[in-house]
Amino acid sequence: MLEVDGSAVAQAAAEKAKDDFEALRNLSFNDFINQAANGLVHLVLHLAIAIVVFYAGRFLIRKLYLFLSMIFVKRNVDRSLAVFLLSVIKMVLYFLLIIITIGIVGIETSSFIALFASAGVAIGMALSGTLQNFAGGVLILLLKPYKIGDYIETQGYAGTVKEIQIFHTIINTPDNKSIIIPNGGLSTGSINNFSREKYRRVDWEVGISYGDSVDTARQTILQILADDERVVNHFLSEQAKPEDDDNPCDVENPTPEQEEECEARKRHGNFITRWFERRREREEELDKREASLVHGDDDFMKVDRAPVVYVKSLADSSVVLSVRAWVRSENYWGVYFSVNEKIYTMLPEAGVNFPFPQMDVHLYKQDPAAKADHPTNDNLKLKQDGPNKVTAVGSEKPMD
Repeated sequence: MLEVDGSAVAQAAAEKAKDDFEALRNLSFNDFINQAANGLVHLVLHLAIAIVVFYAGRFLIRKLYLFLSMIFVKRNVDRSLAVFLLSVIKMVLYFLLIIITIGIVGIETSSFIALFASAGVAIGMALSGTLQNFAGGVLILLLKPYKIGDYIETQGYAGTVKEIQIFHTIINTPDNKSIIIPNGGLSTGSINNFSREKYRRVDWEVGISYGDSVDTARQTILQILADDERVVNHFLSEQAKPEDDDNPCDVENPTPEQEEECEARKRHGNFITRWFERRREREEELDKREASLVHGDDDFMKVDRAPVVYVKSLADSSVVLSVRAWVRSENYWGVYFSVNEKIYTMLPEAGVNFPFPQMDVHLYKQDPAAKADHPTNDNLKLKQDGPNKVTAVGSEKPMD
């Protein structure tokens, strides 16, 4: 396709040059001078118009670039996505400006457009997989199923998101290995985001011996959880953190993004700043109402989330207690390991024991006939070969 269009463009240019040359041969000297003068004036006039249009277009493109940059900052668009979109928009606008400028000068632009379109189709077919990852990256940056710093699990990998790039996402595993995952699969596959919600429930299973007091174990575990300030005692709203001030100019140690937003506010004046602030406040209020109606966040926050201890099951060697407590997501593993250690230390002090697998072996006296066949089995010595296998020394048959 690309080769055919290229040869057609070259053939059309050759035919046009041949026709112009034949027309030039038939002209007299005076006609040639007149047409050359008229053509030169026409060319200079159009060239001047093209230069004016080019600089005016460049000025408008720069202003549009700054305006869109401010909008992306106000809308809290991801920095990598904002930079990429601004670059694409700027490149497309400059391409259109160049085509318009060339057309004003008098150069035929349809052939160039057809050539670039054919090249775009060929490149798109050659890079179909890469373009899929690109589209996935744009969707991820727009929809934000996860963000930098979230702990996610997807495609058999789990780790903390380190970078979200246009073509792939980089996550760090707990043992500090970098995993690079293409965005195409992430945008269409399932993702388990452990950091998306503010609160998570921690579950423990504790086994106690038969005969020990379940109430004593329950009270001891509940006291351990009550002494930990990270555990929610009743309602999630009681431990909700106050939101930070949205004005980046009032922050003592602002981040680079906050400094850029503050500069954008100062650069574009108070009227635009107030207009964007009012619009953002209205949108945030609508988002909160929609989230409350759809997800029931208010009802979720008002449910009693106090720690509980239940008897989950009666196992072979233990009574299994199920312990549940709610914590903020960033405190999940800290609370989990801390409470594990305290349970192991404090339950035995309260008289509650942890069982371990046991096995009872019963020996029966053989009758005289069997004793005559096996005269060496009078004084059997037992040897334990495993957790559920006992062998009598001197006998080849194991006793289960």
